[in-house]
Amino acid sequence: MPSDTTFQEADTTQTSSARAPMIEAEVKYSATDSVKFTGNRVYLYGDASVSYQDILLTAYQIELDLDSSLAYATGRIDSTGNEVGLPVFKDPSGEYTMRTIRYNFETEKAIIEHVVTEQGEGYVVSHRAKKLQDNVYCLRNGKYTTCSNHDHPHFYLNMTKAKVIPGKKIITGPAYLVLEDVTMPIVVPFGFVPSSTSYSSGFILPSYGEESNRGFFLRDGGYYWAANDYFDLSMTGDIYSNGSWGSRLASRYKVRYKYSGSFNFQYITNITSEKELPDYSKSTDMSINWSHSQDSKANPYSRFSASVNFSTSSFDRNNVGSIINPRQLATNTKRSSISYSRQFPNSPFNFSANLQHSQNSRDTTIDLTMPNLTLTMNRIYPFKSKNKVGSKERWYEKISLSYTGNASNRISTKESELMGSSLTKDWKNGVQHTIPVSMNFKLLRHFTLSPSFNYKERWYFKSIEKSYDTEQNQVVVSDTTQGFNRVFDYNFSVGTQTKLYTFFRPSRWLFGEGIQAIRHMMTPSVSMSYRPDFGDPKYGYYDWFEYYDPNRDEIVREDYSIYEGAMYGVPGRGESGSMSFGLNNNLEMKIKSRKDSTGYKKIPLLESLNFSTSYNFLADSMNWSRINMSGRTKVLGTSVNFNATFDPYAYQLNENGNPVRVDKLLWRTQKKIARMENASLSFGLNFGSKTFQKKDRDNGEKGGSEFPEDEQGMDMMNGPSPVGETQQRQEPATPKYAEFSIPWNISLNYNMRILQDRQNFDYDKMDYKKKFTADISLNGNLELTSKWSFNFTTGYNLDRKEISHTNIRINRDLHCWSMSFNLVPIGTYKSYFFSIAVNSSMLRDLKYEKRSHPRDNPSFGGF
Repeated sequence: MPSDTTFQEADTTQTSSARAPMIEAEVKYSATDSVKFTGNRVYLYGDASVSYQDILLTAYQIELDLDSSLAYATGRIDSTGNEVGLPVFKDPSGEYTMRTIRYNFETEKAIIEHVVTEQGEGYVVSHRAKKLQDNVYCLRNGKYTTCSNHDHPHFYLNMTKAKVIPGKKIITGPAYLVLEDVTMPIVVPFGFVPSSTSYSSGFILPSYGEESNRGFFLRDGGYYWAANDYFDLSMTGDIYSNGSWGSRLASRYKVRYKYSGSFNFQYITNITSEKELPDYSKSTDMSINWSHSQDSKANPYSRFSASVNFSTSSFDRNNVGSIINPRQLATNTKRSSISYSRQFPNSPFNFSANLQHSQNSRDTTIDLTMPNLTLTMNRIYPFKSKNKVGSKERWYEKISLSYTGNASNRISTKESELMGSSLTKDWKNGVQHTIPVSMNFKLLRHFTLSPSFNYKERWYFKSIEKSYDTEQNQVVVSDTTQGFNRVFDYNFSVGTQTKLYTFFRPSRWLFGEGIQAIRHMMTPSVSMSYRPDFGDPKYGYYDWFEYYDPNRDEIVREDYSIYEGAMYGVPGRGESGSMSFGLNNNLEMKIKSRKDSTGYKKIPLLESLNFSTSYNFLADSMNWSRINMSGRTKVLGTSVNFNATFDPYAYQLNENGNPVRVDKLLWRTQKKIARMENASLSFGLNFGSKTFQKKDRDNGEKGGSEFPEDEQGMDMMNGPSPVGETQQRQEPATPKYAEFSIPWNISLNYNMRILQDRQNFDYDKMDYKKKFTADISLNGNLELTSKWSFNFTTGYNLDRKEISHTNIRINRDLHCWSMSFNLVPIGTYKSYFFSIAVNSSMLRDLKYEKRSHPRDNPSFGGF
């Protein structure tokens, strides 16, 4: 061994003062295997590393020349033929993996073979690269891909020459696309790919295409502004060759631990045909979406949130996208809410303010409430002793009261009339105070008695006066008086309820040992209430007028409330003393169960079955109210809901031959308790592969050995084994199967309604004919493999006898690409959309799309 060679022990770290005057700091090096010195050269083996200032180079083997400040690093081939210990170069610009590197610490330049670096969402791979002093890498025949398998990517842009500025951008000269090692005839003369770790502003390239109605288009092009770390803003637009256009404004914002939200505004003008043609039309639509949520950690006592979904009624129909959302098309009502709530600590008071909006796209009606203020006081016990003596409460200590105050301003009108509405004439406003006082105590051990007193006061700021207009031959509002009006009413009530249980134990001879008992629980309730006649002239809430009716040839008097149509209603006319009845039923069965620790399991046969009605003792006629029934149960694990309304009174023909409801009970005239007015039934089924897997597991847990043996080794099926027998019984071989499952799920919903058809009266049965309507909706998804998925949505309306909106979607995961096919096979929105695109947002324009738009259908009714 040469005399000038020195071997150091493993895990040795050396520090060398650089001899070259341009080296500004120490060069530190180490290795876990060995460090070999030959003159001014250092050879590092096994997890070798060299560091200089903020630069770190690691590899299996590093050769360091201290005179020339050069370092050469490489990996090695292991026994399996794989490359291990490849050089990794780290500097402030990032981390780079390569096959070999020759680096100069003095000039900070390097020659690299097969470098791999991650830039943004993509990877840059080059067989040979040169690193410049300013951390810029020059490549020749490099690859840019977003495929995680960057050593052999499914696709890449072959860059004939490129410059990489780490953390900022990639600039390439002529480049062409390669798919699965096949060069595609797609060439770009130059390219610019941003690779900044932080988002930045820039232009958004539009998509292009053609529609038969609106012509050629450029869509979704504009500018993205990365304002700061808290919010951004994008401005995009559409333009069509026939003059249609659209603009969009979108923003997202977030302040950590405080709040977050998004805002989206759209304004679109659609033009169909030419001005001179009869089918010419022009529509202007607008949409505003705003979502705001407050972090729960921001303030424990106050909260602000917003969910705004406002648009013109025709927006969804006129501006359907390439992929149609079935839920969006089926939604006729949109709602919005902006709310602020405040809790006052160590106080029973709470305050909330809301702005609410609701609109119906079918009849273009809009309901707007701004604002709606609410102040509530939680239930308090004013007479409860703070320093309680003894364990028994006095009766007056159980008296409780609460308070709710509301102030609201509301309008219900058409969209086209909203902006021209008058605040004093068209808007409804008022203030309401509600103070309930109640108490409850036990009566005869099994009854709960609950007396209560409810006081309600309303403040209105206008009243009306009605009269009969002989010229128009109708009742009109002749005058509206502005001013403060105090309107109050009150009522008394007392109620009681209890629970009754009945048990049925089935015969074990008939039903076996499985069913232990069936329990029926009834909860009857009775309440009585009294309300004075607030139509009495002393209250001043009602007025009257007279007019001559030529048809009846008499003077007719008509009573009305001067607060008719007010925000919170008016006190009722007529003295009322009524008794209300309610009955709730519950039916359960107890059976044996091996899964339950108690050995038994409860199965609900009927979760609830409710009946309610009332009788007014002081009414002049029709003392009974309608009978309401509602119920809920489960059948084969599916929830079933049903309800119905019954009328105990009969119909009779008046002098004009029209049916009118009269004060005659059906059980006296037609020998039946009541007639059904309306009913509904709904249930939903949801089942899939997991449902049957669960059943298989349950069966496996219940099953045991087919031939169980006792502790002495006795075969309980075949008798005792022969003494001294050494040969064991051979178990049949169990065949092995490869596990193969296809996840799938199907959801079926059924809604049925029976309503009175007010246009058709059955004179034989003296009742209105019933109108039946029902909807069936079906949704499903199927994952053929981990890469393939199939989804569908459809339905059928039994009343109209037509298929509802049907949508079929197929998706294929192509690793770094994705393919989707969306089809609407029938109906007004018949269309399809096919797309193959790169998953990465950096290359979102690298895609292929083929579509047909619903506007191209002759039956499209968007306009």
